[in-house]
Amino acid sequence: MIIIMKPNASDEAVQKVTRIIQSKGLQPHLSKGDQVTIVGVVGDKSKLHGSNIEISEGVDKIVNVTESYKLVNKKFHPEDSTISVGSTAIGPGNVTVMAGPCAIESREQLMETAAAVKKAGASFLRGGAYKPRTSPYSFQGLEEEGLKYMKEAREATGLNVICEVTSAHAIEAAVKYVDMLQIGARNMQNFELLKEAGKSGVPVLLKRGLSATIDEWLNAAEYIISEGNPNIVLCERGIRTYETSTRNTLDISAVPVIRAKSHLPVIVDPSHATGVRAYVEPLAKAAVAAGADGLMIEVHPCPSCALSDGPQSLTFEQFETLMDGLRPFAGLMGRSM
Repeated sequence: MIIIMKPNASDEAVQKVTRIIQSKGLQPHLSKGDQVTIVGVVGDKSKLHGSNIEISEGVDKIVNVTESYKLVNKKFHPEDSTISVGSTAIGPGNVTVMAGPCAIESREQLMETAAAVKKAGASFLRGGAYKPRTSPYSFQGLEEEGLKYMKEAREATGLNVICEVTSAHAIEAAVKYVDMLQIGARNMQNFELLKEAGKSGVPVLLKRGLSATIDEWLNAAEYIISEGNPNIVLCERGIRTYETSTRNTLDISAVPVIRAKSHLPVIVDPSHATGVRAYVEPLAKAAVAAGADGLMIEVHPCPSCALSDGPQSLTFEQFETLMDGLRPFAGLMGRSM
C-alpha cells in the first residue's frame, strides 16, 4: 500500500506517519517529489488495522498496490530514478552507451576496444569475464583474470566498466574490479544470485529473461531492491518467439511499458536481440526513439575472429558511425549522449 500525503503536509506529519508504520513492525519507504510525498509500506498491511493512519494529520489518501512488485513500482516512486555509476548518470535526459566485446579474450583485445569505444563516445566498457554458454564446450571466459583487465582498462580510459556475474563467487570477485554488475538473461530468475547482487550494494544491470513477461522481470528487480540495493537498471535484450530471422525478437514496446510501470531506467541491447550486426543500427535508433535511457552494443576489433557472438559485433568503424548517427536521434528526444 502507499500513503499519499497532502501537498502541504509538514515534515513532522510525514515523520508521525512513518513512526506509526515502524511501531507496527513494518518498514516505510519515503519518496519525496516536487509536488507530493508518498510513504510506501511493504509487508502485512493487516498490522496497521486500528492505527487510524488514514485520518492522521497530513494524509490525503491510502492506495492499495495490487502488483506483487512494490519498491520498483512507479506507484511507490512516481518520479523516474537516475542511477549514478561513477561520473555517469543513467536515466532521464541522457542516452548512456555501454560498448565492448561479448567476451574478454585477452588484455590486448580489451585495451584496444576500450580506447576505440571511448573515442566514439561510449561511457561504459562492457565485457564478459564469466560466460554462461549454451554448450559446455564453448569458451567460458577468463574469470578473475578478465576482471583485472577491466580494472586496468578503466584506469587507462576513465570509462566505467560492467561485467556479467553468474554466481555468488563471481560477485565476490567482481566487486573488487568493476563499477556495475550485470545479471544476464539466463539468470534473471536465479533468485539467490539476485539476492546476493542486492546485498553487494553495487549498481546492477538486470537483463530480461529469454521468455520472461514484463511483470516477471520487474519481480526479479524487486528481489534486488528488497535487499537494500536501489541502484538497478533494466535491459531489454529480446525475447524468444517463433521468428527465426533474428536471434531473438526485440520487444521495443517493453520500453514504454516499463516507463509506465516502474521508475527504474531501461536500456536496450540490440546486439543480442538480433544476432545480426546489420540490424543493430536501425534498432538502436528505434530504441532511442521509444524512450530508452541507453544502449548496450557489442564491439570487437575483429568480429570474424571473436570467440563469442562475432556475427552481431560491430567493428570500431561501424560503432563510430553508429554513434554519430545516434546523436541527432537523441537530440530529437531531448537527451544528450
